[in-house]
Amino acid sequence: MVVGELIAGRFELEEIVGSGGMASVYRAHDRLLERPVALKILHDHYVHDEESVERFQREARSAAQLGHPNIVTVIDRGEDNGRPYIVFEYVGGENLKQLVAREGALPVGTAIDLGIQIAQALEAAHGRGVVHRDVKPQNVLLAGEGRAKVTDFGIARARGTEGLTLTGTIMGTSDYIAPEQAKGEAAGPASDIYSLGVVLYELLTGRVPYEAESPVAAAMRHVHDPVPSVRAVRPEVPPRLDACVRRALAKEPHDRFASMSDLIAELDACRRGDTPAAGDSAATMIVPPPARRKPRRGRRALRVLVVSLVAIALVVAAAIGAYVLTKGASNATGIGDGGAAPAKPVELTGVTAYDPDGTGPPGEHNADAPKATDGNEATYWQTESYRDGLNKPGVGVVLDAGSARKVHTMTVTTDTPGFTAEIEAGESSAGPFAPVSGSKTVSDTTTFTLDGGSHRYYVVWITNLGSNSAVHVNEVKAHS
Repeated sequence: MVVGELIAGRFELEEIVGSGGMASVYRAHDRLLERPVALKILHDHYVHDEESVERFQREARSAAQLGHPNIVTVIDRGEDNGRPYIVFEYVGGENLKQLVAREGALPVGTAIDLGIQIAQALEAAHGRGVVHRDVKPQNVLLAGEGRAKVTDFGIARARGTEGLTLTGTIMGTSDYIAPEQAKGEAAGPASDIYSLGVVLYELLTGRVPYEAESPVAAAMRHVHDPVPSVRAVRPEVPPRLDACVRRALAKEPHDRFASMSDLIAELDACRRGDTPAAGDSAATMIVPPPARRKPRRGRRALRVLVVSLVAIALVVAAAIGAYVLTKGASNATGIGDGGAAPAKPVELTGVTAYDPDGTGPPGEHNADAPKATDGNEATYWQTESYRDGLNKPGVGVVLDAGSARKVHTMTVTTDTPGFTAEIEAGESSAGPFAPVSGSKTVSDTTTFTLDGGSHRYYVVWITNLGSNSAVHVNEVKAHS
């Protein structure tokens, strides 16, 4: 496909606006109706793949039956020289992922409004028996006046149908995938509720709840890790809204909202401000998840329970025996019981720069502080540029541990090595801070050993730029 090419004798390609694993999307001019459209064209190497063609055609069928102001409208579909295409209304704005990348965490009211619009689109889809199964901010386009429009029903499936996406096949995007999808189980409306919960978390915090080094690791975190709290990252978020997101992110589908309509009602209550005042100890007004039914236990279930208990007892006994043997061996070699427990990661969030003297340029890139903990070593927080050194005691980036945490080690990664730094800690993001580590010259990756108590806020405190005019803190990781 090239710009200027004419598709089906009607659609002139003007610009490529996106490309995915299966297809590319172009802005095109409809010569017949004299209007801009979006043209989605299947990649050439999938044209002869029956499964891919069927999935592509199903997207057109699924979206075509979903007339809603918050769903991108399908105008037509067809083939051009054997290449399937779908014609959509053209939405000229950016997608929601691009907005968050540019703005970071959104205002609470904006996040709620967008969440309601997305939920209304999915409610309409569920009402027609269609589950999206790949809800993510990349699939939400922003039209004029802040309207959200859901697109890409490429892996959507009508409930009860069989074929391309059977139980046992993992479909969806790992950062937003529901636990049941990650385990290869069938997806239902509750799966879309979960994925929307992830999107809401990202809109409110500027990051996804489960970051990992690979898609598989991220998917497994959705299955096994505790449900995250928005307020742990952004304390000013109202408790009721935090509870709403946490319920949407419940591991078990039946512990989430019973329907997308219920989620919309709760988000609307949050938008109206039906929530306890800041600092109020009253419980949030969110309705608790329904109680789980206890299944009847037959004889077979009882046998399984007995066998399981016996197995657990054997494992415990083996563990105790191993501990006794290990303890005896360590005492015999003079090691004793002083072995350290395995280090556990402490999640940090970059919140702001720290420049108490303020003798240099103002700001110190406060808005870039989250990049020091975003899991991407290609991004960074940086100091301002200084021609003649700092000319002040220091400058740093403040990291929030979420609550008072005792940190044993903190590792700093940088692409501007040679500067001198230490780690300081305190109880407020505005300081004051006191040293909890020795001073070191930072190489590409440098680990500081901390000897302080428990603190919520930590600072990578830079006291000398070395040969740099500005210093980058690309990534900071901590362990307790």
